[in-house]
Amino acid sequence: MLPPAGVSMLYYVVMRKYILPIFVFIAASMLNVPLSYGSSDADHECTKCHKLTSNEAQSIIQGGIPASKVLEVNPGSVKGVWEIVFEVRGQKGIVYVGFSKELLISGDIFDVKARRNLTGERLSNLNRIDISKIPLDEALLMGDANAPKKVIVFTDPDCPFCGKLHLEMKKVLEKRKDIAFYLKLFPLVKLHPKAYEKSMTIVCKKSLELLEDNFAGKKLPPPECKSKEIDENLILGEKLGISGAPAIIFPDGSIVPGAMAADALISRIDIKP
Repeated sequence: MLPPAGVSMLYYVVMRKYILPIFVFIAASMLNVPLSYGSSDADHECTKCHKLTSNEAQSIIQGGIPASKVLEVNPGSVKGVWEIVFEVRGQKGIVYVGFSKELLISGDIFDVKARRNLTGERLSNLNRIDISKIPLDEALLMGDANAPKKVIVFTDPDCPFCGKLHLEMKKVLEKRKDIAFYLKLFPLVKLHPKAYEKSMTIVCKKSLELLEDNFAGKKLPPPECKSKEIDENLILGEKLGISGAPAIIFPDGSIVPGAMAADALISRIDIKP
């Protein structure tokens, strides 16, 4: 799930990876919920006695997640909690509500034995998109245009994580000729005020080399054209729920934020839709 607007990627990653799982554990303990994870544990009879309507769920989460809309209410993968699927700014998310309806739990549920992030898997499926609807004619191409596995990356020329991901993508292409990356320039102007002008310079020349020069710390010339491409990328990103960079859209339509190592990229790309 991508960070909300105005939240730095580093803060978001630290919160989701370290702080929130601890909070889930504490909240579950307060609920007296057994921490046995997995979908099989959720197949119980508790919902015969406990009910949560969409209107109740909306009222509960409204205080913690303003401007959100409840889409689904399901039994959670941990006994004693409901899974609430909501949408805010075009992006779907998940929180959990205890059967007491007094605690709102935000964080990931992990199946320790299977080493699976159950919440992450659900979010990936919920936010899956149809990549055929993303125009690629103007995107910068890394790899062979005829490669059967296409990966779309929203990148910011002044984003250090984007620069790291770019290097890892080059490693992927050294190993695999059946993978191609399509780069959409997505400047985060609030964080990087000069990124928009740099992005315009790059798209005017349709130059992957200029993007790599910029990542290497070289100064770029001013843009030589006027183009709607950057603005269209920003609008498209907003529609897709993308608010940070880098954002990777895999062949199965799932969106993953942040940089990934080459081997992890390959493993994720090879997952069948």
